[in-house]
Amino acid sequence: MTTNKESAVEHKKCMLNRREFLLYSGASAAAVSTVTLFSGTAQAREARVVAYPRKLITRLSELQDNIPVDFKYPDDGKNSECMLVKMGGVEAGGGIGPQKDIVAFSYLCTHQGGPLQSTYKVTDDQRTLGQCPFHLSVYDLRRHGIIVSGQAYQSLPQVMLELDGDNIYAAGLMGLLFGRNQNLMEA
Repeated sequence: MTTNKESAVEHKKCMLNRREFLLYSGASAAAVSTVTLFSGTAQAREARVVAYPRKLITRLSELQDNIPVDFKYPDDGKNSECMLVKMGGVEAGGGIGPQKDIVAFSYLCTHQGGPLQSTYKVTDDQRTLGQCPFHLSVYDLRRHGIIVSGQAYQSLPQVMLELDGDNIYAAGLMGLLFGRNQNLMEA
């Protein structure tokens, strides 16, 4: 007959501590992935490349510090309202121009599509868009339109810009425009 102490020792032999469990489960997952990868079940897929239209927005020589320029991009459809601004020498992520301070973003809040027109604010070295009238979301334009406060959980879609001589062109988008399942409308 086994005693309680012997039973506990035998039981402990079958148990794994947390470290052993993580080690063995990680090794098992790696082995399964390797077998799957080399067994031929993984298939190569061709990347889908979306060509955005290149659109002239304005001229560098016409920009004034901290005065937004409104435009529509990537098409003239619903939810295409955007703004371009020269942020007065404050460098920004994705910025172009001699001071890397010219950026462009969608005017629609990523939370529920609230309009952000006329909400550009300048304070010391801060450049923000918002508060959204729906739920008070605010975005930092210096850091790729990242959400600073409010209910939104995605950055504002940033319009990729190109400078060609004095001309400023919109050339693509980072992020999905609110209310769309793809940025470019079907013809």
